[in-house]
Amino acid sequence: MTFLVAIVGRPNVGKSTLFNRLVGKKLALVDDTPGVTRDRREGDGKLGDLRFSVLDTAGLEDADAVSLQGRMRAQTDQAIRDADVILFMVDVRAGILPVDHEFANLVRESEKPVILLANKAEGRLGEQAAYDAYALGLGEPVSISAEHGEGMADIYEKLMPFSDVEPEWDEDEAGIDQADDEEGDDPESGPKRPLRIAIIGRPNAGKSTLINNIIGDDRLLTGPEAGITRDSISVDWTWRERPLKLFDTAGIRRKARVVQKLEKLSVSDALRAIRFSEVTVIVIDSMIPFEKQDLQLTDLVEKEGRAPVFALNKWDLVEDRQKTLTELREKTTRLLPQIRGVQLVPISGLHGDGIDKLLEACVRAHDIWNRRVVTAKLNRWFSSLTVRHPPPAIAGRRMKLRYITQIKSRPPHFVVFCTRPDMLPESYKRYIVNGLRETFSLDGTPIRLSFKTSDNPYASKAKK
Repeated sequence: MTFLVAIVGRPNVGKSTLFNRLVGKKLALVDDTPGVTRDRREGDGKLGDLRFSVLDTAGLEDADAVSLQGRMRAQTDQAIRDADVILFMVDVRAGILPVDHEFANLVRESEKPVILLANKAEGRLGEQAAYDAYALGLGEPVSISAEHGEGMADIYEKLMPFSDVEPEWDEDEAGIDQADDEEGDDPESGPKRPLRIAIIGRPNAGKSTLINNIIGDDRLLTGPEAGITRDSISVDWTWRERPLKLFDTAGIRRKARVVQKLEKLSVSDALRAIRFSEVTVIVIDSMIPFEKQDLQLTDLVEKEGRAPVFALNKWDLVEDRQKTLTELREKTTRLLPQIRGVQLVPISGLHGDGIDKLLEACVRAHDIWNRRVVTAKLNRWFSSLTVRHPPPAIAGRRMKLRYITQIKSRPPHFVVFCTRPDMLPESYKRYIVNGLRETFSLDGTPIRLSFKTSDNPYASKAKK
């Protein structure tokens, strides 16, 4: 049986650094700027043979409940209520501040077990400064350095009493930074892996609100301010007995506008979530649809080979819905021919309308993304296609398209064996891709098409 550990403290004391140390990965963004963490992030922590769940939280701040800092505080309060044990962290280099005393009283009132961590206590001066933490009345402080990994053995000893059993864990643990195999899930090889869905879009498009409505809980921080989300937060959910892993990401602006280091880190984290997702939901503001940044994000998803789905958010504000939907579908076909047939799902993230249809579209896109076509059937189609419309002659000589095969899925990747592949016009390549898409129902998914030529065993002899 695992237990839940929440790391709390005022801003910029090193909570995210300790979180990354405990989970063994750089999942949380770390920067010298106070208040980097806003949402609470959960990960699988381990110290030696000890296994537990760990929560990274926003810095405790005294603020109005309706302000952004106040909503961040509410997320931290919820983490304290959910936790089995609290790691209360202070920065001994900065000293014990009045706000530390205030929040020490807060965690004491929660009646949860509290372990006091005196961070940045490396060196002799740090060890001496750690004694000041006794004034908080939370017992003996544990001197640590989250950045350098000092004091982890002491944390292990403090957490051990909360582990009533010693679970067995597989050494090969999966995470967002580990890609699945190319062949997909084998239903006979074990439990079905969750479908990984990344929610992306421009700032303030309603991504966090959408995930909160999917899971039916205010799990993610939302509000009218643009750019609230910074980290890519994963949320596990089960929909119709199918496990899902939803990734909320930071809003991605045009590259020229991203100048601050912290925003660059947030965008990098969002791009990382796209690369290791399977389906990517691109949230579009229905009132200002398909701006240049939306098209660039879609092009990025296609290049990464993820299965795209468009969520037309704020649909409740659209007046003539049928006309608007028809226009958007026409615009999608015209502007994004590389993913022709992509699904457009009208939703309202605020009111929860269209959520089931959106998840159905994600499952359908995932099935297409994993689709394989039998080689015999593929070549029968390919033969009729080349007979109906042969490739153009190059320098007076016809190209020979011998056969086609699918070498992998996720996304579907086909190889055509032919003569002089470098001379085949782009228009004919598009003709083949469109034929594949229409004949084998590969709508809306990226298609990879490669061309190869067989080695001529007589070529070297002819040169001689």
